[in-house]
Amino acid sequence: MTTTPTETSPATRTAVVTGASSGIGAATARHLAAEGFHVYCAARRADRVAELAEEIGGTAVTCDVTDAAQVADLAAAVGDRLDVLVNNAGGAFGSAPVAQADAEQWRAMYEVNVIGLMQVTRALLPALTASGAGIICNVGSTAGRVAYEGGAGYTAAKHGTQVVTETLRLELWDQPVRVTEIAPGMVHTDEFSLVRFGGDQDKADAVYAGVKEPLVADDVADAITWMVTRPSHVNVDELVIRPRAQAAQHKVHREQD
Repeated sequence: MTTTPTETSPATRTAVVTGASSGIGAATARHLAAEGFHVYCAARRADRVAELAEEIGGTAVTCDVTDAAQVADLAAAVGDRLDVLVNNAGGAFGSAPVAQADAEQWRAMYEVNVIGLMQVTRALLPALTASGAGIICNVGSTAGRVAYEGGAGYTAAKHGTQVVTETLRLELWDQPVRVTEIAPGMVHTDEFSLVRFGGDQDKADAVYAGVKEPLVADDVADAITWMVTRPSHVNVDELVIRPRAQAAQHKVHREQD
């Protein structure tokens, strides 16, 4: 489903944000709209992206990034020219050690964090190139840089996101398209940890227990917006962003009750 966009002029800058139905994706769509972009809000949950698009004057596109036909529909909705692509769709499923890993969860993480990112990028590259100054921002994770127990499936997938980003930058070195990655650390959103732990609210809450000020979606969206609005000759290859309380993946200050 695609909603009718508001009237835009040829000079209006355009952006696509995947995974825009909640969290970092929704916040990024709002920030980019505030900067004057017409935003194509893409996600699986049609009702949520329709509501968001209406709020910000954008266009809602129902799109599961792992579905090639839906990605093709997204590219058709965008048309021949695109300024910004934020590959935000992703997710973590489960936290079992490798010895007890669920292969389907691992496949699902690879499909959305790597294959989905590739499919969307491949489909929209012609429009990004046609803009003359396109930019791609892939939303990775500090999990794509450091391994930790119980996170092998997710860290493997996010390491994949990082390597695809690096490879794409090499492959597009002579094209008018910049390739960037943002790697957030601990970000407290409504759904990420809840989805990871299969709806177990206690386990989700434990991730952030005692952390006075974790990052929130707006913090990451603000950083993404800064990255994609740099002058066209400036490429922020990667930006690692953490809350002050998180010195490293394994070292987090937690206040005691």
